Amino acid sequence: MTESVETGAGTARVTWHRAPKARLVLAVSHGAGGGIEARDLQALARVLPGHGVTVALVEQPWRVAGRKVAPAPKTLDTGWRGIWPALAAPGLPVIAGGRSAGARVACRTAVELAAHAVLALSFPLHPPGRPEKSRAHELLGSGVPTLVVQGGNDPFGRPDEFPEGDFELVEVAYGDHGFAVPKRAEISQERALEIITESVVQWAASLG
Repeated sequence: MTESVETGAGTARVTWHRAPKARLVLAVSHGAGGGIEARDLQALARVLPGHGVTVALVEQPWRVAGRKVAPAPKTLDTGWRGIWPALAAPGLPVIAGGRSAGARVACRTAVELAAHAVLALSFPLHPPGRPEKSRAHELLGSGVPTLVVQGGNDPFGRPDEFPEGDFELVEVAYGDHGFAVPKRAEISQERALEIITESVVQWAASLG
């Protein structure tokens, strides 16, 4: 089921993948360069409902409007805040999540929106080649249980670049920023996605 939601940044869209006996909602938004068709978001939407987690794939207003470039972080946060009441409507704890820019939004707003936890997929720790421009403070400031799932070859921050902190980190070996793995890798693309979904299922179960 897909619903439109009016926000202070324009009309957003939520596509629901409901669990038969849901105990949690995982709301995940896309990055600045793509939409909810991203391979990791689609894999979560396929797998998690079978484990009691309803998945809400969130399209930010700029994406719904057909624009090619994401707006400033403040506008992304405004859109996410406006979507939140619809995500919380089922009356279940909501895990705030996203990939790349969407992960940053989830971290920045988690405490304010009383998110149950944060799932950060391909967290953009820094711009490619610019490690001095760290965004670690956003991740470290999430204030709730946080899981980072990161590609081993992500130019926006490899797993070994992340600081010590109060979060869990799962590496998808060989994966780039979109979790694509090269053909020569020792794991298949299918296995890379399984690592993501298995990790999130296990982590979500530990949240209670």
